[in-house]
Amino acid sequence: MHQKEKNKVRDVQNDQPEPSAPKPKLKRKEYEEQIAKLHAELVKLQFWVKQTGARIVVVFEGKDAAGKGGVIKRITERVSPRVFRVVALPAPSERERSQIYFQRYFEHLPAAGEIVIFDRSWYNRAGVERVMGFCTDEEYERFLRICPAWERDIVDAGLTLIKYWFEISQQEQTRRFSERINDPRKIWKLSPMDLESHRRWYDYARARDAMFAATDTPESPWYVVNADDKRRARLNCIAHFLSLVPYEEIPREKVTLPPRQKARGYKKPDHIFRFVPESY
Repeated sequence: MHQKEKNKVRDVQNDQPEPSAPKPKLKRKEYEEQIAKLHAELVKLQFWVKQTGARIVVVFEGKDAAGKGGVIKRITERVSPRVFRVVALPAPSERERSQIYFQRYFEHLPAAGEIVIFDRSWYNRAGVERVMGFCTDEEYERFLRICPAWERDIVDAGLTLIKYWFEISQQEQTRRFSERINDPRKIWKLSPMDLESHRRWYDYARARDAMFAATDTPESPWYVVNADDKRRARLNCIAHFLSLVPYEEIPREKVTLPPRQKARGYKKPDHIFRFVPESY
């Protein structure tokens, strides 16, 4: 890394705000009330995106076990998957590894009336690929050099690009990993890469700092979510996301249920329905 980039990394580290005192746990009732209001706003955003043909890209990156998936689930659970499309790419195939790096991501960018959410993205190169040695130093340096220009071109083409980084403490990450180990419902979430990310905490911290120094630009800034408290992180992130899009409520006619048609001689069939056993 050049000395200029090292200085930028040092500036990023020194500019980090002092951690605030932990807030009391958000009660489930209050959380559900607030998430319901945000869901209603996301539906308004959905209508606006379809009406205006807006194209929005949201990138979710961060420490392993930081809760990115939970936020994505809350964003998408009350809206149409045809408008809010989640992209979570597996490891690249042999063919994809021979392509230009950004090529496999470019085809997933939104068309008019779509919001594409990347559950991890092209920033794999600056994170796991860098730390685990899955790319060469030359490929890594090229990515950091080209990425800001590539993102600037996306924005200049009329897309809205929003990037979130989820940050948690060492203690909270350890707690969540331990919970995954001991909970049969969550063990599937634990991968060998997760274990390595726990071991290589400071390698990932260095990679994050270098990534921020190179790619946190005025055109496509990084927004950091304090993710130690899952409920607050979800509310804060969704509310912030909504604040960045200048959507308006689209007027719609009030929906009324039409009366049912008359039976006109309909009779129930003799066929016996195979009902699912009511075990609960």
